[in-house]
Amino acid sequence: MTYSPNSRTFSAEGITAPFRHLTFRRIWLASLLTNLGALIRSVGAAWAMTQMTSSADKVALVQTALLLPVMLISMPAGAIADMYDRRIVMLVSLGISLAGATALTTLAWRGLVTPDLLLLLCFVIGSGVALMDPAWQSSVSEQVPADALPAAVALNSISYNIARSVGPAIGGIVVATAGAVASFALNALLYLPLLVALFFWKRISEPSYLPPEKLNRAIVSGVRYIANSPPIKIVLIRSMIMGVIGGAILALMPLVARDLLRGDAQTYGITLSAFGLGAVIGALNVPEVRKRMSGEAAIRACTISMGGALVAVALSRELVLTSVALVLAGAVWMMTWALFNIGVQLSAPRWVAGRSLAAYQAASSGGIAVGSWGWGRLTDAAGVETALLLSAVLMLISPLLGFWLRMPRINPRSEDAEALAHPEVRLALTDRSGPLVIEIEYRVAQENARAFHNVMQDVQLFRKRNGAYGWSIARDIADPELWTERYHCPTWLDYLRQRNRSTHSERALDRQAAAFHTGPEPVRIRRMLERPFGSVRWKDDVPDHAANEALLGDYGRSRT
Repeated sequence: MTYSPNSRTFSAEGITAPFRHLTFRRIWLASLLTNLGALIRSVGAAWAMTQMTSSADKVALVQTALLLPVMLISMPAGAIADMYDRRIVMLVSLGISLAGATALTTLAWRGLVTPDLLLLLCFVIGSGVALMDPAWQSSVSEQVPADALPAAVALNSISYNIARSVGPAIGGIVVATAGAVASFALNALLYLPLLVALFFWKRISEPSYLPPEKLNRAIVSGVRYIANSPPIKIVLIRSMIMGVIGGAILALMPLVARDLLRGDAQTYGITLSAFGLGAVIGALNVPEVRKRMSGEAAIRACTISMGGALVAVALSRELVLTSVALVLAGAVWMMTWALFNIGVQLSAPRWVAGRSLAAYQAASSGGIAVGSWGWGRLTDAAGVETALLLSAVLMLISPLLGFWLRMPRINPRSEDAEALAHPEVRLALTDRSGPLVIEIEYRVAQENARAFHNVMQDVQLFRKRNGAYGWSIARDIADPELWTERYHCPTWLDYLRQRNRSTHSERALDRQAAAFHTGPEPVRIRRMLERPFGSVRWKDDVPDHAANEALLGDYGRSRT
């Protein structure tokens, strides 16, 4: 269900507001069970690896195998989430993970699992998760009103971390009493509630009146949007760096339990539960942190606190002290990722939300995956304590990044604007006609030239991220008041998409530029076919194929 935008960041009910909506409540409760199963399986997989090999590298690679698919297939997954029914995408994705979990259970029960096979099946499970994540994240805005979206994002994080707070402890008990096979079987079983909840979700969405993009073009569109969106680029870079530096705590947790605390699978479960409990505390306090601190100040506070917690974990040999440090680490870790996630969600319009979130998932998970591998190699060479201390030092100095990559101000989400009526078309065009050249002429008083030029730099960004290329702004040397904005679109269909992807804030920026125009005539717009030979019959007896094809100019004629 689609809701109209609201200027408030959180609704009057606060963080519990999304629970008023039945669809969100059902899916959230089912996801809680699925997350619980995933955490139980993670304990079983990591501990099974420690029993099969003494290599810290192999143990750390379990985390890499689960997260690497997110980095590898996130952008195609994001494009698929934007192109197709997100509910169906999530059902198929869950089916892939269920198949991997079932195979792992069967092979482990028969005693056929090797370290390499365990990593391979973890990769399959992770691939299902990677395919699902963009559809999952971007579908939240279809389950709740716009004013409840930040709270819903925080609640989804809480769902995972409630599971993290009890799942690892349950997993440790399951592994200690029944073995890793039982944890794998329980994981497969707990996929079923979410499959049922998604099956009964009656998703309502407004279909596009334009044909869907092809997968490769959709990926290019997503990359182009992100490349021309400075706020999203900053969040992606910061999240990748955070993942690389902070990945040590996740990758080395089994070794903290085994080597530093001299414990067993149950000890490992307790440490993970402490981290998860802290994450729940952190997620619950995200609204308050956002209210009291800017994004940059909050990230700095979280990373400094995380560095201190890592020092304590590295030096502690007592389970209680380590658990207290992990509660703090979990709280600030979750706050950091929630702030990154909300920043992307509120910066991306609906048409590209899946791809933007996919890029965020790729950056964060890719950073954690690469960091996990690197910290595992360092641990083999220098030990767990040294690796954690180095991670702490890097975490403590990471706030310096804010001087170059300051976190953007997070504003309420700018929703897609209403579709525009198509321009007058007298030339027979098909979806493949192009490239199109668009020229817009403004007449600007000379005293406003600098201000107009500055506004046009922002116009350039939104034109390019919505599909234009070859953008330029020129000034007539014989008539200095005459300015010409010029850009290209690959085809007529691409132009129609570019024209109707604008958000309300982008339309306002367009109006701001047009407000500089002076004179009795309105702003003049020319739309020209750059290669017109396809629209011309060179001989009278040649059939006019364009006349027999559907004209894209007919799409949406009645729209305003």
